[in-house]
This record gives sequence, structure tokens and C-alpha cells, in this order.
Amino acid sequence: MSFPSLFSVEGKVAFVTGAGGGLGTEFAQIMAEAGADVVCTDLDEAAAQATAKRVDGLGRRGLALRCDVTDEDSVREAFAAGRREFGHIDILFNNAGIADPNPALLHQYGTADWMKVLDVDLHGVFFCAREALKIMVEQGHGKIINIASMWGLAGGSSVFPVPAYNAAKGAVVNLTRELGLEYATAGIQVNALCPGFYRTRLGAYDDPGFLAAVTGFTPMGRVAEAAEIRGPALFLASPASDFMTGQTLVVDGGCMAK
Repeated sequence: MSFPSLFSVEGKVAFVTGAGGGLGTEFAQIMAEAGADVVCTDLDEAAAQATAKRVDGLGRRGLALRCDVTDEDSVREAFAAGRREFGHIDILFNNAGIADPNPALLHQYGTADWMKVLDVDLHGVFFCAREALKIMVEQGHGKIINIASMWGLAGGSSVFPVPAYNAAKGAVVNLTRELGLEYATAGIQVNALCPGFYRTRLGAYDDPGFLAAVTGFTPMGRVAEAAEIRGPALFLASPASDFMTGQTLVVDGGCMAK
């Protein structure tokens, strides 16, 4: 597949967290299709290896690494390994995330669940962005795409209560704004991608009740396939978005237009 230069990432290196499944696999795939080598990281190393093999099969180089985004030493080592292998890191998809383990109203919400979600969905974003920025500032260029959610822009309890996820994703959206401003003159663009309901492991899409609720909430009347994230992802990773920073790109089938 050939991409016009505006949407090409030829010669770039993309670093994808949570690359072992869901949207992470799609980010790795579109980066490879558009010309980038990809560092595929995941807590599940075997899953990361499977994604790296997909990258290899597309004619690019994939590097699989185990990375726990809640552990700053693990994050630091993964970025160092990626840089040793490729020499530079140009694009970060800050994607690793989890849903609320036991969705509940706040007065019934467990502290351990709250901490677990914040550790992955917010602290992990901080650890990974920090390591990427160290490299990108030195290079004088880079793109960071933080994967937030439409629930970073509105409360989700009109469908189901997910207070920790909402809190984390809202923080990621505003952290993105802050980083966009901090690095606006450094040749680095930082934007957030805010998906709605995509068919991944984060949703109970095999549950008819859940599927009916989220489909009914979505104006387009359907759940997106994971592969539908590729276009928005490529836009934010490519030169097409060079004059865009600190922004949120919402891809939700119309939910936030309500």
C-alpha cells in the first residue's frame, strides 16, 4: 500500500504501548503500513511478539518488548531498548489502559480498583510520555498520541458508572493540553485520541445487554470495529497534523455531539 507524503511515516519509529491487542494492534499495523518500524510493548510479551510479527510481515521491523507501564523502571528500560535498536523514537502511541475492574457507583467503589485504574491509565501515560519526551526534545521533533476516551470529556454513568476510568481519561485529556503547550516550540506535537465504543477487550461486547446499551447510546447505531481507528491514528502520527497540538480528536460515532 502506498501513502501520499502527507500521510507517510516512512523512516519513522513508532512506540506503541498495549500493542498486544485491541486498538494497540491496530496502531502498530497502520504505522507499519505507512512506513514506520514499530516498538511493540505489552505486559503480555507473547502478545507483543505476535504484533511485532505482523509488523515484520508488512515489510517493516517490529521489536517486541515486555513493558509494565505502571513501573517507571520498566518503562525506562523499554524506551532505552527501543532507542538502542532503532536509534530514534519519533511517535508514541500512549495506549496501554484498563477499564474499571468492578464498575460501581463511587460510594461502593473499592480503593484497590481505583488505584489500579489510575496506575495504568494515568500514571502509565505520565511515565511513557516522560521517557518519550526526553528523546524527542533531544531530537527536536516527535509526536505523542495519548489514547484518552470520549469519557474523558463527559461522564459515562448515563450508560454505566466507571468513575476511575472517567477520572483518569479526563486527566489524560488535560495533560495533553498542558504538554501541547509545553512543547509547542520544540517541534513536538501532543494530541489525544478519544474513541467511543470500539470492539476491543475493554468492553463486554459478547454480553447482549451491554451491546444493546452502547449501541443505543451511539447515534450511528453501531459499535466500531477496532480497525476503524487506523485512519484517525495515522492522521495524528503523520505530517498531516503538524499544525495541531494540545487537541482532542473524538471518534465516537456521534456520542459527544449530543
